[in-house]
Amino acid sequence: MQRALDINRSRFADWYQAVVRDADMAETSPVRGAMVIKPWGYGVWEQIQQELDRRIKATGHDNCYFPMFIPLSFIAKEAEHVEGFAKEMAVVTHHRLKNIDGKLQPDPDAKLEEPLVVRPTSETIIGAMFAKWVQSYRDLPLLINQWANVVRWEMRTRLFLRTAEFLWQEGHTAHANSDEAMQEMYRMLDVYADVELGRQFDPPLQIGDPWEIRLPTSMVMLQESDELPQFPEEEAAMPPPSAEEPTLDATVPF
Repeated sequence: MQRALDINRSRFADWYQAVVRDADMAETSPVRGAMVIKPWGYGVWEQIQQELDRRIKATGHDNCYFPMFIPLSFIAKEAEHVEGFAKEMAVVTHHRLKNIDGKLQPDPDAKLEEPLVVRPTSETIIGAMFAKWVQSYRDLPLLINQWANVVRWEMRTRLFLRTAEFLWQEGHTAHANSDEAMQEMYRMLDVYADVELGRQFDPPLQIGDPWEIRLPTSMVMLQESDELPQFPEEEAAMPPPSAEEPTLDATVPF
């Protein structure tokens, strides 16, 4: 027996939540603001993830994984970048619990020398690693992708739309110059459009100027980072070495 959702579709958030619940895709969890993704919902995620992952790898990106704990000092270096969600960060301050007066509490003697932020995004720690990996123009371009979970302590949460923890993908690249970085951005926007918007429209949807649309938060370009070595234009434009000359592997070692 079919039944219609008794929700006004003009109120998108309420309608969407009703669809998620009735489709048995997810439900709230004992952890405030976090959800349990049920088999139907996770199956949808797997289908999207597999298709997008295939397309990302086809562009030459390699998958990596970085720690979910980020030193507070790393976050502080990018204070302007993280200002928008600084109040949403979860912070680890102790490394063990202790039974005190019959209650488990953080052990006062186990305080970390430096607090660790539970990953809200990975730019800072990936930037630190890029500074080690990129030592010459031969190491460029460096194209990596990460599938991970992130935590942002949202005050008002809704299933799939806004939760304290959510699954995502983030791409990070390093290039010899800004032109190459922009070309990569347009290429990845096209990949996102293929997956998120589809090409079944007639005529196909077009991506215009990047500043006229909301770029995916996972689209990250490290262009003129102070943490990365800067190469002179003439070196960046040098032809690749001959077959006899050894060259560094441009892929990320695993």
